Amino acid sequence: MSDLQGEMMRVKGRVDQLILTKLLPKSSKVREVDLLYKMMRDYPARPAKGMRPFLCVTVSRAAGGTEKDALLTAACIELFQNWILIHDDMEDGSELRRGEPALHRKYGEALALNAGDALHARMWGTLLLNRETLGLEKTFGVMEEFSTMVNKTTEGQHMELGWVATKRWNLNENDYYEMCRRKTSWYTVASPCRLGAIVAGAKESVLADLLEFGVKLGVGFQIQDDALNLVGDQKKYGKAKSDDILEGKRTLIILHLLQSAAAGEKDKLLSIMNKSRTDKSKADVSYVLSMVDRYDAVGYARKRASELMKEAVGVLRGIKWEGDRDAVALLEAFARFAVEREW
Repeated sequence: MSDLQGEMMRVKGRVDQLILTKLLPKSSKVREVDLLYKMMRDYPARPAKGMRPFLCVTVSRAAGGTEKDALLTAACIELFQNWILIHDDMEDGSELRRGEPALHRKYGEALALNAGDALHARMWGTLLLNRETLGLEKTFGVMEEFSTMVNKTTEGQHMELGWVATKRWNLNENDYYEMCRRKTSWYTVASPCRLGAIVAGAKESVLADLLEFGVKLGVGFQIQDDALNLVGDQKKYGKAKSDDILEGKRTLIILHLLQSAAAGEKDKLLSIMNKSRTDKSKADVSYVLSMVDRYDAVGYARKRASELMKEAVGVLRGIKWEGDRDAVALLEAFARFAVEREW
């Protein structure tokens, strides 16, 4: 196991322990509330990469702060990640999450929606506990960043859902990148990094550089995620293979096909992608995958992801860090992992 993955697992272990032992109740005297708590603990207890809390505590260390001071904020990032995944799985009609049935498949949409809302509320309440160690100014700074992160993420999600709902295909690569910047970049890389820097008391110039780093790397991360959805190992990836085709998502891979394909192929591709999830057949999915292979659309997308990663690393290397140099090296290793991972 690489040093990076070992460190990610170590941080995740600390965050998981905090979430499952202190932040999320185990039981109640009321049976129905017991079920709520069980559902709130479901996604946090499933295996995951733990990237976001890792970025938060590692940037805090690199910027001259401590892991201890960043740990509660890192745990709240995980609470955020889990409640939006519950909602995202319902919005996309997903079957699997982290190798198990999605929460709404286990318990129904109404109960799953409420469990997501409960995690959302727990996130904000927990963030207030930072007052005891960080003081009011940093606590409010952290909460302001969370507010921005929530807003950006929901804007991006709405863009993607809206394209599908309105069957909009007059899109280009820049439209896709803008959606990714909002939907993925802020909550996957930019805000976790900036939150660690806020906890450490970093300068505004560092926060600005981390935004640029996070936006670039976040788009690269999403491109690789789109590729894994089509060609990755489902057991490692943890979600149903080719779900993006079933959901009709506008990925860089599909947009490249629309630019590259012959007229007849393009028409058939659009006809398939515009079908509802339940109307798409195995033959439809196979046809799209054959086009992906024929035009090397995954290779095209991964090349762009690699370019974005290199740009992000360039920004990272220009930051004047005041803390742990080993933490800085881990951040650069993470940038490579984000676009080279298989899970």
